[in-house]
Amino acid sequence: MKKQLQSAIAIIKENGYKNTKKREEILTFLIEENRYIGAIEVFDFMNEKYQGISYDTIYRNLRDFTSMGLLEETELMGEKKFRFHCDVNECHHHHHHHFICTECGATREIKMCPMDFFKEQLPDFEIESHRFEILGKCNKCSKKMKVIVD
Repeated sequence: MKKQLQSAIAIIKENGYKNTKKREEILTFLIEENRYIGAIEVFDFMNEKYQGISYDTIYRNLRDFTSMGLLEETELMGEKKFRFHCDVNECHHHHHHHFICTECGATREIKMCPMDFFKEQLPDFEIESHRFEILGKCNKCSKKMKVIVD
């Protein structure tokens, strides 16, 4: 975790931003959680340590971190969610996709990309980008749901 945070801090500085304790706290929280998290959850965590911190400050930092390649972003049930990038040092070169638990936000990296299939199906088109995510319940949440139903 320490190496991930140090790499992130270096990227922040390379992009002309100051390294602050609050930014480190946000990044540390996201690294430790290792799942997709909404801005409100980050806000709640930070507000416990820094009473009165603004939601706008949290959201702006999340957007800045995303634009620097430190965070990955997705939308689940109409809400933007963020997670620390799988490999910050490879953030612009490491093409991958995720399974995302819709209950807890846990993720698992998918090692292959289905785009070869789609390129074959669309030979007369130029694909500019794509996003591929598999949504469902992780094993832990799936078991929890079975206990509630049974």
